[in-house]
Amino acid sequence: MDLTKNAEYILKKRYLLKDKSGHPSETPQQMLRRVAKAVASADKKYDPSAKTSATEEKFLEIMSESEFLPNSPTLMNAGTELGQLSACFVLPVNDSLKDIFETLKNMAVIHQSGGGIGFNFGDLRPAHSPVKTTHGVSSGPVSFIKIFDTASQVIMQGGRRRGANMGIIPVDHPDIMDFIGAKSKTDALANFNLSVGVSDKFIESAKKGLKYNIKSPYSGKVTGKMSAAEVMSYICECAYEVGDPGIIFMDKVNRENPLPKLGRLEATNPCGEQPLLPYESCNLGSLNLAKFVKNGAIDYKRLKEVVHTAVRFLDNVIDINKYPLPEIETASLATRKIGLGVMGFADMLIKLGIQYNSQKAVQAAEKIMKFIQEEAHKASQELGKARGSFPEFKNSIYKNKVKHMRNATVTTIAPTGTLSIIAGCSSGIEPLFAIAYVRKTSDGNEFVECSSAFEEAAKRSRIWTNELCKEILNEGGISTTQKIPEEMKKLFVTASEIPYEWHVQIAAAFQKYTDNAVSKTVNLPKSATKEDIKNIFFLAHKLKCKGITIFRSGCKKESALYIKPEDTGRIAVESEFAGGCPVSYCVD
Repeated sequence: MDLTKNAEYILKKRYLLKDKSGHPSETPQQMLRRVAKAVASADKKYDPSAKTSATEEKFLEIMSESEFLPNSPTLMNAGTELGQLSACFVLPVNDSLKDIFETLKNMAVIHQSGGGIGFNFGDLRPAHSPVKTTHGVSSGPVSFIKIFDTASQVIMQGGRRRGANMGIIPVDHPDIMDFIGAKSKTDALANFNLSVGVSDKFIESAKKGLKYNIKSPYSGKVTGKMSAAEVMSYICECAYEVGDPGIIFMDKVNRENPLPKLGRLEATNPCGEQPLLPYESCNLGSLNLAKFVKNGAIDYKRLKEVVHTAVRFLDNVIDINKYPLPEIETASLATRKIGLGVMGFADMLIKLGIQYNSQKAVQAAEKIMKFIQEEAHKASQELGKARGSFPEFKNSIYKNKVKHMRNATVTTIAPTGTLSIIAGCSSGIEPLFAIAYVRKTSDGNEFVECSSAFEEAAKRSRIWTNELCKEILNEGGISTTQKIPEEMKKLFVTASEIPYEWHVQIAAAFQKYTDNAVSKTVNLPKSATKEDIKNIFFLAHKLKCKGITIFRSGCKKESALYIKPEDTGRIAVESEFAGGCPVSYCVD
C-alpha cells in the first residue's frame, strides 16, 4: 500500500492498533491484513469447513491497492475486542423524559464504539407545551438537542474522535424557526449537523408564496399556518451565515424506501447519505474511481470484479459485527443494509481529461454509477441465492421483482474525508477543494496537501517547482497563475470556482443510481448570496436529490481545511472530527 506522509500520519494517529505506551503495534499493511482476516471469517457461518484464506486474500488485495476501503470503524475495530464496525446509526427520540434520556444513554454507547448517529426530534412537543405529570411546561426539542450535543462533546468515539450527530425536525413542527436558527452562533451545537425535513408541498408553497400547516407532534392537529417563503428565506439566511441547516427532501427519500411496510424513513446518519429506520445501522465502503482509469479509459472489467468483492466484504461485516445494542443487532440483521459508494471522482475526471463543471462530467457520473449500481445489485442477488435474502425481504419492494436479494440497500455515496486521505485521492464525489491547502487536525497540527494529480500533470508539463507550490498554496486555485496553461486551469477547477448548478447536477447524477442518498456539499465563494442558496435548494429538489447542503467560504471561524487564514474556505471532511457533512465535519 503506497501511502503519502499525510496518510501515514492519519493512520498512526487514529487507525493503527497501539501498545500500552501508545505507540503503533502494527503497520498499515498489518492493519489491512487484520481487517481482511476478520471479515473473511464470516464465511464460516455459512460453511463451517470453508477455507477463508482465498477470500481473505481478495479482500486484502482490493484494500492494499486502494481500490476499495471500508468505513473507518471497520478499519479501526475489525479483529479487535471492541469489534463495532458500522459507521451509521439512527435512534428514535420519543416524547417522554424517560425515553429521551434512554436515547441519550444509547447515544453515548454508540459514540464510544465509533459510530455516528442521526435523530429526528420532531416527535418532541414544542416549547411551552403542558406536561401533565409535572404540571409544568416542555422546554422544546432544541433544548434537548443542546443536551445531546454537550454529551457528545465529552465522549470520544472509540477513544479516537468526538461524537457525530445529525438532528432533523420536520418543517411543519411548531418550533421550526427555533430549530433553523439553533446554530446561528458559530460555536453552537458543534457536534451536530442540522437538516430540515421538507415535503414536496412545502417546496411548491415556498415557490408560490403560499402558507402551509403547522401541526402539533403530540396530537397531530393543525395548530397554525406559516408562510413557506418566509421559512425558506430563514433557512437560506442561516445557511448563509453558518452553513446550517441543510435540507432533506423527505418525500423523495420515502418514495424510494425499500421497506415502506416497516415505516417511514425520518432520519439519516450524520452526513445525510444514509436514511435509516429506528435502530438500524449500516456499514459503508468506497471504491476509488481513480484506480480504474487505465490508458485513458475506465477498466470496467476490473471495476466489476472489485464491486462484487466489495459487496461480499460489506455483507460479511454484518455477520461479524459486535452491535452496541441488542435492538440495533435485531434491526440491522433484519434488513442487512450496506452502502457501497465512491471516492476519487474528481481524480477520475482529470485522468479522463474531463472538466468537472461540464455535461461530459454529468454523463460520466451517470454512466459509472449506473454500472456500479447494477453490478452491486447482481452481487447482492447472488449472495441472496447462496446465503438467503435479508429476513424482511417479504415486506420489501424487491419481493415481486427478483427471487433473491441479500441486502435491502446496496449503494450509498459517503463523503470519505479520511478514507480519501488514506487512499490518496479526492474525497467522495466532490471536486478538488483546492490544488494546495492546509489541513488542520483536532490536536492543532497542520499539514499541507497538494493534489497529486496536479503535481503529476505539472511535472509532465515541466512547470512544477517548489515556488509554484507555494504560490498555489497562497491562492488555493490556479486560475490567476500565469505559468499554468489555460487547458490545465479548466481541468483543475476547484470547488468554489465551480458554478453551483454543476455541483447540484453532479449530485443528482449520482443519486439517480444510488439506493440510499448522496453526501454532497455545494461549496460557495464568500461572495455568494442568500438568493443563490435558495436557488440551490430549489434546483436540488427539481433534479430529484434526496438532500443538499451548502458551505459558503468564511462562514465559520474555524475550518478543517483552509487555503489561507484570512479566507477560511473549506469543504466538509471527516478529517480529525466526526461531526457531519453538511457544514461541520464528516464520518464515513
